Amino acid sequence: MVKIKIWIKDRYRQAVNSIAFYPAIIAISFLLISFLSISFDFSEQGKQFKSQLHLLRLRDASTARSIISSIAAGIISLTVFSFSMVMIVLNQTASQMSNRILDKLIGSRFHQVVLGVYVGTIVYALFLLSSIRDIDSGIRIPALSTYLLILITILDVFLFIYFLHYITQSVKYEVIIRRIFKETKLQLEHKCCLSEEPSASPLIENASVIYSEASGIYENFEKHSLLDICHENDCTLQILPAPGTFILKGLPIVNSDKRLPRDVMSKINDSVNIRVTESVEENFFYGFRQLSEVAIKALSPGINDPGTAIECMRALFKLYAHRLCHFPDNVIKNEKYKTRIIINELSFEDIFETTLLPIWDYGKNDRMIQHEIRHLLTMLFSLNQNTSVEQLLHEVELKILKENKSNKNIL
Repeated sequence: MVKIKIWIKDRYRQAVNSIAFYPAIIAISFLLISFLSISFDFSEQGKQFKSQLHLLRLRDASTARSIISSIAAGIISLTVFSFSMVMIVLNQTASQMSNRILDKLIGSRFHQVVLGVYVGTIVYALFLLSSIRDIDSGIRIPALSTYLLILITILDVFLFIYFLHYITQSVKYEVIIRRIFKETKLQLEHKCCLSEEPSASPLIENASVIYSEASGIYENFEKHSLLDICHENDCTLQILPAPGTFILKGLPIVNSDKRLPRDVMSKINDSVNIRVTESVEENFFYGFRQLSEVAIKALSPGINDPGTAIECMRALFKLYAHRLCHFPDNVIKNEKYKTRIIINELSFEDIFETTLLPIWDYGKNDRMIQHEIRHLLTMLFSLNQNTSVEQLLHEVELKILKENKSNKNIL
């Protein structure tokens, strides 16, 4: 049952984040609107309404067909042009920043809404075109629906103008970096809500060891499912990997302080989420790593853009500042305040060294990066005298001092 629940949750997330999800819903909505508008057009109320407004009459079927056909062809061209631009933007972003941030652009709701409105307009026009036909009493022309299509087309043109503005803004490095930062900060605040560092995770005697049934990246676990298992079997579980850790099949992932039947161990395994891909929503550390990768890519010799790297570092240090003063809880207790699940959370030192040190390795010879890192480290150390921060700050100052001496000798 847990495995089915996780499968449904994963499929739902894939469907919602797919570029075709919202366009499909909007296109179906336009199809329904076209059916209702045509039905009203040919109803008695519609005929009476048109008889009172002479401007809304279309007596020539060829004129109506020409209008609808021109609109359909124009919107198809507009759709192709708009999303050719999106593909160019995605290609540019992947080559200059990182492949991992493509999901941020592909999953943009505005892109999907624009595509859905364009496709919906085309569906509306084609369905409307098929409703113009000859009958015994004359020619049926849905005049009201045709004028509604003209109005929708005008709105599409204004939507296209705004789309041009949006696409030019969305490819800016600072916009993408800000978007990653906001998503990561939201999850970080949700996860790290303790103002004092909790005591070290207690160790348990592992009477039962649950091994991974698949290779992938550990992100989180189904909290309620594991709590129910702990309650039913009166046991305590310890999650071994930290979020964002790659696990090979057959390696231990959970320890239990009591002997558990094989079927219960299988349920525990199903409750641990090991996936092929990562997401910031499930694991805030992935956002840290995305910012670090963008900075490293910007410092590569082919791009050589220290300004973008500095923007990424500033975003990272804002996240470091929050994580340095706020801590995640490493245990989950039941209603009677008895420890049931012990979690292995990433420490600040692990996050700091994994995401900042690679940037320093790539940019330690760049004067702009040196001064920015020293400035940011000084502020972070003033906030909290952390050993890792102090060590890197000392290393940066020695590096800058050495570079200054070598430059003086050259002069």
